[in-house]
Amino acid sequence: MNLETRQQVARSVQAIEEKKGEDVVILEMDRNAGAFTDYFVLCTGTNPRQIQAISDEIEKELAQAGVRPSSLEGYNQAEWVLLDYVDFVVHIFSERARKFYDLERLWKSARRLKPADLAKKPAAKKGVRRVVAVGATKKRASSAGRGSPSARSKRAGKARKTTTKKKRPRKRS
Repeated sequence: MNLETRQQVARSVQAIEEKKGEDVVILEMDRNAGAFTDYFVLCTGTNPRQIQAISDEIEKELAQAGVRPSSLEGYNQAEWVLLDYVDFVVHIFSERARKFYDLERLWKSARRLKPADLAKKPAAKKGVRRVVAVGATKKRASSAGRGSPSARSKRAGKARKTTTKKKRPRKRS
């Protein structure tokens, strides 16, 4: 979630606005919720040609900055175009597809941003502390320990203890 990524997201939003994309939403993804990228940019196009024009404009704008998508999907159908820039993903929907897939609801743990928020410095994560030993790359979660590997194994151990019951041998008559 570095400044360079935020600038690239801002450029993609600017490209969407230039091509009159509607209902632009920027979601800052929560890594703790299993997100695989830092940001989602969502917008709606009113027809297939506009959806493709928005996609083309984003690609052109970011290519000028030397950035190309690692993946482009759905361009020919123009129902849902996905531009994957690894650190952020742009979704360009038709109105019908946007309502059907409802990514905002699916990723409701993500923080909604406004384009102006991208110019600000990223907020520091609360409650997460990283401890790195010299020469090692181990990370430790906050004192709550919910996400740490040791906490997960402890919870798994408790689950195993409660589910493994010894069966008494059956008496034969």
